[in-house]
Amino acid sequence: MVTAVRHLDLEEHLTERDVRILEDLERFRLLTTRQLQRLHFPAAPLGPHVTVSGATRGTTRVLNRLEARGAITRLARRIGGIKHGSAVTIWQLGPAGDRYLRARRGEPRRRRYDEPGLTFVAHTLAVADIAVSLLEQAHAHRFELLELELEPASWRSFNGSGAAVITLKPDLLVVTADASTETHSFIEVDRATEHLSAVLRKCQTYQRHQRTGIEQQARELYPAVVWIVPTIDRAQKIREAIAADRGLEPGMFTIITGEQTLATLAPYGPSSSFTPKGGIT
Repeated sequence: MVTAVRHLDLEEHLTERDVRILEDLERFRLLTTRQLQRLHFPAAPLGPHVTVSGATRGTTRVLNRLEARGAITRLARRIGGIKHGSAVTIWQLGPAGDRYLRARRGEPRRRRYDEPGLTFVAHTLAVADIAVSLLEQAHAHRFELLELELEPASWRSFNGSGAAVITLKPDLLVVTADASTETHSFIEVDRATEHLSAVLRKCQTYQRHQRTGIEQQARELYPAVVWIVPTIDRAQKIREAIAADRGLEPGMFTIITGEQTLATLAPYGPSSSFTPKGGIT
């Protein structure tokens, strides 16, 4: 009964935008103040705020209000330290926000929200930043964003040898489109914290999944596997490791640095006919 009362109390104080913020924190798991501003408080010309700083102040006021009601909570850890200010505060869904969203769906199960480790935080925010950039571009009508699946919606399970079930775990699945082109991509965000052997094992799992034909049956192609890495040197090392592995088809894998992300994932450039883009048809 206490839960029902708290749910109704929170519901009375939530705007439609507040609910979208809660849904995004549930979906992305972690977001910074700046990422939430980009998603929900856009500056001109896409939003009412004249400047980014004004939009950030408006974002902070709303987030503080939601925090006061237990709908969201900030992590103790900040990216870059306190001297960089509130734009680097990291948020996750709070207990009241979790109860509210579950009650709307009729789900009794409660999810635990603990303070995550630094590696998880950094990787999750890096993945979120790519997704937020794509959403911003789509909202600006630069292209259509047909699919954006985060973990675990992006995961794919398939049968391995014998009765073993293998789960492929992309960080993102993205499909963008313009009038003539669709671009399908599985995305792996690499922060150069894994040994090359771990990268190759992930590539081998993609290769095994591709050879089942399951994804091709659903979309008539296999998405390009795009590794987004921090440096040119890291990109070259991964390319060389893939080329040296005789069990891998190098054409399945695209290795880029962060500044190449939109040019690779979005359907930029003229085309005379409609062309689905992926790894292997």
